Amino acid sequence: MQRNINADLMRWMHAGSRKPLIIRGARQVGKTYTVKEFGKNNFINCVVLDFERDRSVHSVFQKDLKPDKIVQELEIYTESRIVPGKTLLFFDEIQACERALMSLRYFYEEMPGLHVLAAGSLLEFAMDFISFPVGRVTFEWMRPMTFKEFLQAAGKEILAENIPGMFEEKSVPHVAHQAIMEQLRAYCIVGGMPQAVQAFIATGSLTEVKKIHDDILQSYVQSLVKYNAKAHIESLEYVMTTVPAQVGSQIKYTHLDRDRRIEVTKTSLKILEKALLVHVIHSTHASGLPLGAGAHAKIFKPLFLDIGLMQHICGLDPKESLSAADLTGIYRGAIAEQFVGQELLAAGGSENNKLYYWSRLKKGSSAEVDFVIARNGKIIPIEVKSGSAGRMRSLHVFFAENPHVEKGYVLSSTTHERQVVDKCLFLPLYLGWG
Repeated sequence: MQRNINADLMRWMHAGSRKPLIIRGARQVGKTYTVKEFGKNNFINCVVLDFERDRSVHSVFQKDLKPDKIVQELEIYTESRIVPGKTLLFFDEIQACERALMSLRYFYEEMPGLHVLAAGSLLEFAMDFISFPVGRVTFEWMRPMTFKEFLQAAGKEILAENIPGMFEEKSVPHVAHQAIMEQLRAYCIVGGMPQAVQAFIATGSLTEVKKIHDDILQSYVQSLVKYNAKAHIESLEYVMTTVPAQVGSQIKYTHLDRDRRIEVTKTSLKILEKALLVHVIHSTHASGLPLGAGAHAKIFKPLFLDIGLMQHICGLDPKESLSAADLTGIYRGAIAEQFVGQELLAAGGSENNKLYYWSRLKKGSSAEVDFVIARNGKIIPIEVKSGSAGRMRSLHVFFAENPHVEKGYVLSSTTHERQVVDKCLFLPLYLGWG
């Protein structure tokens, strides 16, 4: 299955000044498979070291960290030649070997001609206590498959081509809109985890997809407890199954787990956030850029890793999504909001791979806008709604309090023609953000 990150990998491969590349992302989003395919298709050979599975290879890095000596020993260990310009050296699950992570700075300084690529599912935990080679590595993010990638994997390239970009002045033909929405309903159930997508495309069975979702969620809990000594297993499992039901809602720790101390719940949520299973969306006043400068640390909403896993955890009936005329009406609008948030994150988020929203908490006159992003130096509020411009009360309040904002987007599953009403631009729910 082709992934959007392939284009980024190609740019990195051909760059004149190249640093070792680290791909960050949650477990099972397809990092290992994608890198191996990239290596197979673009290099004479690809040497793969899995530091989690093969602990014996750690010994290569326990002496000094001179790249030429490391390469020499790795050639003996793997029985493969490692040649700059011809070999891709792939360090998988690099967070399991601290000194391998430290060695990346020396590969950059002393052997820049060798393509060194690393990946780590739980790298965020390692970054807390490892001497990280800041400035000597570059990063790319990999998230679950986007809706467009889902269409391409299913052989629906023509439908994928009809998805408009956020700055494209085009409408979607009605017949294409209906076909795209049919696929989007399926995507909301299957989600973007590659294994689930592959099973669905091969069998068309949602029962098989459900089994895969079960396996993925169980593996997450086991890996988190293994890598984090602070994890409270019961709290972690409970919070992971509670957060998806809170998508789209401003959250309080007591809403996540009423039976445990707030400190325990906070720790569990932090662990899930570091594992990239939960993305915390902070409220911003949106008075200027960067949006993060005006963010509130204590006011936030959660977004889950994947829409398919979210629906599975919430126990939603797939028939409801498959038959829904308007996806924004399912589960208090949370399904549509999860979808848009997930797509935004895959496109880099609002700023620095983070998302924000806007809220005004005043007694009797509260208002909230689902997302606020920055593009081309401008602030753009986004509402995921079904309805006319007259019903966009929160968006109108936002404009009144932020007159410097020129326009806002309203995304709907019933819209396929680009429409402008005052400052509101009405667009399809499946709008492309890249």
